[in-house]
Amino acid sequence: MRKMKWSLTSVCLFLALIVLAAGSVIPQAAAAEEKFKVAFIYVGAVGDAGWTYAHDLGRKFLEKQIPNVETSYVESVPEGADSERVLAELAEKGNKVIFATSFGYMDPVQKVAARYPNVVFMHCSGFKTSKNAGTYFGRDYQGRYLSGIVAGKYTKKNLIGYVAAYPIPEVIRGINSFTLGVQSVNPKVKVKVVWTNTWYDPTAEKEAAKSLLNAGADLIAMHQDTPAAMQAAQEKGAYGISYDSDMRSFAPKAVLTGPVWNWGPYYVKTVKSVMDGTWKSGQYWGGLSSGIIDIGPYGSMVSESVKKLVAAKRNVLMKDEGYVFAGPIKDQSGKIKVAKGKRLTDAEMLSIDWFVQGVEGNIPK
Repeated sequence: MRKMKWSLTSVCLFLALIVLAAGSVIPQAAAAEEKFKVAFIYVGAVGDAGWTYAHDLGRKFLEKQIPNVETSYVESVPEGADSERVLAELAEKGNKVIFATSFGYMDPVQKVAARYPNVVFMHCSGFKTSKNAGTYFGRDYQGRYLSGIVAGKYTKKNLIGYVAAYPIPEVIRGINSFTLGVQSVNPKVKVKVVWTNTWYDPTAEKEAAKSLLNAGADLIAMHQDTPAAMQAAQEKGAYGISYDSDMRSFAPKAVLTGPVWNWGPYYVKTVKSVMDGTWKSGQYWGGLSSGIIDIGPYGSMVSESVKKLVAAKRNVLMKDEGYVFAGPIKDQSGKIKVAKGKRLTDAEMLSIDWFVQGVEGNIPK
């Protein structure tokens, strides 16, 4: 029987081969475990029970649907220089996709995107795009219109108060579509607007709602990030139309319903497209048919007849995205802004700067 003889050189060579083999396996295992990093930047706190809360639900949904995705977020980031700094920090941390979830992040997104061409930036509700920065939003006016139908059926004084954040097209469009929904079932109603000039300030929101209730409104609608306006309505024995998420638990005796956001499926679709290399910059504006926007659950006080009325109109909007802003539509002065047989285009809706007839209040310049 032949005996195998090992020289010192042979042993060293054998050990080296083992190390090389092991070395080739370890990086592959690490690569398999490497997470695809996605970040979110929020203007409010995740506990606001409204706008930011809804986006954060979408973030959590994303992580559950794509296990290889690791998400992070930075909350309560002011719009402006602070947001530019945070966006850059998130890009430096290796995030491949960054979702900026407030209108005021628009210019900072463009600046930072230019510095990080290999990162995809998605800006919510804005209108500026670049090669690696797109925009996304939902046709909020559809949910607003449907909630207006409910409000029109439940006001007795024919005066509805509207607590509004900033005089930007997004908010103006919401006020107009809500008012058109109200007037579709109750043409006598007026919608009175008070501006807070803040997205997240529970105290200011509540005080604005109180001022409207003291002025005679018996129902409060809102474009704010917290349930404070709804709580003011309940304290006064009035009804409310909430926004962003289901706010019934915060004011169960007041909240009739309200438009709600479902960002999760869109976040999943977008991140998957980046991961598989099919993402392209553009402007996304999905409606009821996409599921990104809808009317939320109803309060116990809403009748079946009103629910059926809304359901019927919802079916119309599912098939006709331009229905809400179909003419004839007059502005506050009585001037025809949309002629009979005409409709506002997407570009006109996204830049709207006038109130429809029936709205009381001014749009600050």
